[in-house]
Amino acid sequence: MATPTTIVCGVDEAGRGPLAGPVYAAAVILAPRRRIRGLRDSKKLTPAQRQLLAAEIRERALAWAVADASVEEIDRLNILRASLLAMQRAVALLSVVPEVARVDGNQAPDLSCTVQTLVGGDDADPAISAASILAKTTRDRIMEDLESRYPDYGFARHKGYATQDHLLALDRFGPCDIHRRSFAPVRIAMLRGRSLFDFDLLPATAADAQPSVD
Repeated sequence: MATPTTIVCGVDEAGRGPLAGPVYAAAVILAPRRRIRGLRDSKKLTPAQRQLLAAEIRERALAWAVADASVEEIDRLNILRASLLAMQRAVALLSVVPEVARVDGNQAPDLSCTVQTLVGGDDADPAISAASILAKTTRDRIMEDLESRYPDYGFARHKGYATQDHLLALDRFGPCDIHRRSFAPVRIAMLRGRSLFDFDLLPATAADAQPSVD
């Protein structure tokens, strides 16, 4: 059981459901004496609120890191395993080694520290909430940046989720190289002969990490 002096990181992911783009995960260790007000599940915050809190988390947290698993890894491993891989990478990038990792949901990544799962943790545990916010804002920014590369799909608006306009674009233009071929709507578009791009998929890279401090 964690004590007040135990180093605990919160871990959460963003982007399991979309039809396109990598999945991201974040790990955050909050500083006990540097409280951040307003932390909650990122999905319950407005984009502006998320951006403000993300900046505060990066400034005030004891340690934080964000990592991803690529579209290629999602298709090869499945989305659950790819999400857990992104979580492993995020925790490994922390500049402070955690003793306990609290993970949102009921599926735990394989970590060297003690792991606790918590269903609804992104709204109940401040460190998980912070991780949720960093993962979500990082992924949203990446999808917005991809808009200029793939202007036909509207990624800046829907972030790769299966909205009506995204499905219409997928039907009209076929999958691009950041669509997840293992997801049913993308497979259907490919079977219709609408795969217009070679699948040179995104590499798995760490998206962001707090610089180490001496």
